[in-house]
Amino acid sequence: MQEYDIIVLGTGLKECILSGLLSVSGKKILHIDRNPYYGGESASLSPLDQLYKKFQVSGPPKSMGRSKDWNVDLIPKLVLANGLLVKMLLYSEVTRYLDFKVVGGSYVFRGGKVHKVPSTEAEAMASDLMGMFDKRRFRKLLQFIQNFEEADRRTHHEMDPSRTTMREVFRHFDLGQDVIEFMGHAMALQQTDSYLDQPCINTIRRIRLYTDSLTRCDQSPFLYPVYGLGELPQGFARLSTGHGGTYKLNRQVDDIFMEDGKVVGIKSGKDIFRCKQLICDPSYMPNRVKKVGRVIRAICLLNHPIKNTHDASSCHIVIPQSQVNRKSDIYICMVSYTHSVAAEGRYIAVVSTTVETSNPEKEVQPGLALLEPIQQKFVSISNFMVPTDDGRRSQIFVSRSYDATAHFETECDDIKDMYYRITGKEFTPADIQRDQFDDEDDN
Repeated sequence: MQEYDIIVLGTGLKECILSGLLSVSGKKILHIDRNPYYGGESASLSPLDQLYKKFQVSGPPKSMGRSKDWNVDLIPKLVLANGLLVKMLLYSEVTRYLDFKVVGGSYVFRGGKVHKVPSTEAEAMASDLMGMFDKRRFRKLLQFIQNFEEADRRTHHEMDPSRTTMREVFRHFDLGQDVIEFMGHAMALQQTDSYLDQPCINTIRRIRLYTDSLTRCDQSPFLYPVYGLGELPQGFARLSTGHGGTYKLNRQVDDIFMEDGKVVGIKSGKDIFRCKQLICDPSYMPNRVKKVGRVIRAICLLNHPIKNTHDASSCHIVIPQSQVNRKSDIYICMVSYTHSVAAEGRYIAVVSTTVETSNPEKEVQPGLALLEPIQQKFVSISNFMVPTDDGRRSQIFVSRSYDATAHFETECDDIKDMYYRITGKEFTPADIQRDQFDDEDDN
């Protein structure tokens, strides 16, 4: 019988990141996955035949180019250049296994077409997202956010960040609805309008994160790994094994042992492994999670860039809920052959949203309409599961399902929260120089 500090079930990105971080901090870890491949629900499929096979579609046709040139992420998410995931990558030195490229642009849908979210002052002044007076007010609000220091009241403009709502901040700067919409949804990346009546501090932090990420990359605040997201869990897996972690793929978990309400081990085949803590994705613990919604994703293969994106080879598009009479936003994440995830001249766009009706495919239609013509479409609908408790009593820590957003920030919040519950300590990577990213471009 072998003993470990922590056993991790599933090789989704969250589980692999936690495994890597905890290995670095000296924990003895065993990592098991029932699949013969890494990634779990968020796996990358290659060659292209695998994608057609998964969705039971015949193909792919020869017109799609070489099958082995494709590497399709089932749940693609972009990385904010100054976000928590980059800090985790740097803290753990997983960057040595990865190569990133800047995403071509960040866009927002309004009035029936796609508009670029301004990334420079010149773009802001030329943008048709706002009128001349709003442009000045937008600039003033951005200056306020850039100069904002949580500990320095002089930078608060006589507002209380923990009590003043974001609606009141927008009113203070006299901003029109059009600017509020793209700042809230395309820059703060809020998923609904509920943020307007919540304390402004969270939205200020989120806009600051967006603008800080933008200053690192110029064209957009987002990065994406060359060869796709499948490289991320594998990078953290290599990190874990480098610190003594053990990985076992293609192994079923037959039983989980508890004593006095706490986990003490698992059975896999003939082997019994003991542990003090257990980390897993929702699929390993159906009795410890509950369904709180559904997410639809439509993976679309294209032979052209998206219209009105200046022929960007990759981009992030937000369709704010109010533009299409919904409660939650629709997201489009598009990457291409420039990230070595598709055959030459091919693009992969994924439209995703939180399901609100009994006809989910109709709900993503506004996003699909922007991608026409679509060569092939693969649609999946998955349950959004969350743990029923915080895991502190049982020492079983279950991650949340992946949400509809096309970026990693909400997933990083989950990782951070789990890390705190598992270790009792906040995850605070030191301020690490980002030299690895400074030379990246979209060539």
